[in-house]
Amino acid sequence: MSAILPSQSPEYDHLIADLKDRIQRAQVRSALAVNKELVLLYWQIGQEILQRQTEQGWGSKVIDHIAKDLRQAFPDMKGFSPRNLHYMRAFAETYPDEAILQQVFANLPWGHNIRLMEAVKAPEERLWYAQQAMVHGWSRNILMTHIDSGFYRQQQDG
Repeated sequence: MSAILPSQSPEYDHLIADLKDRIQRAQVRSALAVNKELVLLYWQIGQEILQRQTEQGWGSKVIDHIAKDLRQAFPDMKGFSPRNLHYMRAFAETYPDEAILQQVFANLPWGHNIRLMEAVKAPEERLWYAQQAMVHGWSRNILMTHIDSGFYRQQQDG
């Protein structure tokens, strides 16, 4: 009687399929966790800039200095350009409530959040688009297509 190689059995195939699925789900969860931490960090940086500008009267030029110092301290990290720091400040100003930030906006990629801030001015509409993007897994392009087509208004009207 010859031994059956594990790779020739249905049980083995099922095991491999199950392991692949677990690995892929863990990779997605890991990427989402990293994204959430990054978005929360950007919000915190924006909060710090906003607070100091308000309380200590720092002007907008301080952002250029912060960007330079952070890029020097973290040369291998992206995201510390003056433009992105301005986005961080705007993000903190747009979402002063950390609870709603954590529940919705921190679960979206940074690029989605920037587009939402730029393209949607009404807070309730912005929240609706963010929730839809999160639930349906919209890419940034799909999100912008829905915003440009007035999908929110269509859903509210009909």
